[in-house]
Amino acid sequence: MNYAAIKKCNISNGPGCRTALFVSGCTRHCEGCFNQEAWDFHYGQPFTPAVEEEIIESLRPGHIRGLSLLGGEPFEPANQSALLPLLRRVRRELPDKTVWCYTGYNYETDLLPGHVGDPAVTRELLSCLDVLVDGDFRLAEKNIRLRFRGSENQRIIDVPQSLAQGTVVLWDGTATP
Repeated sequence: MNYAAIKKCNISNGPGCRTALFVSGCTRHCEGCFNQEAWDFHYGQPFTPAVEEEIIESLRPGHIRGLSLLGGEPFEPANQSALLPLLRRVRRELPDKTVWCYTGYNYETDLLPGHVGDPAVTRELLSCLDVLVDGDFRLAEKNIRLRFRGSENQRIIDVPQSLAQGTVVLWDGTATP
């Protein structure tokens, strides 16, 4: 996997000060995408163990609230297996940090039933997330006043609650994630 950028102390992709990892590669190609250069799976730099270590170290300070995954597309099958060890490590070493993920895929129809990539890997990735912002960016529904999302159709999903209840539970903005 390649990555397009790492932004430390990012405040626009989840609550608080976060590290944001922008992965490379996306086959969804949403009209009006803010990061079209990251559609190319070869864009940016290789995601190496040293890069993983840099991300982990950037998350350690107390003022950093967590990690946000963006793209490109984190749930592209080619990206899932590279992200899973990072998320396992975050959960193991930094359990107080939250993990947000932005995807163009739909939680119920694409990710939960395992229609994207290896179902076991997709399910484990979901289990490592606190919040999932799902749905294609739709230029016709763009709204710059929305909190943590770009278009009206996108949802902010509380993943642990959704998995536990077997139905989509939207993040209400007051809980810890």
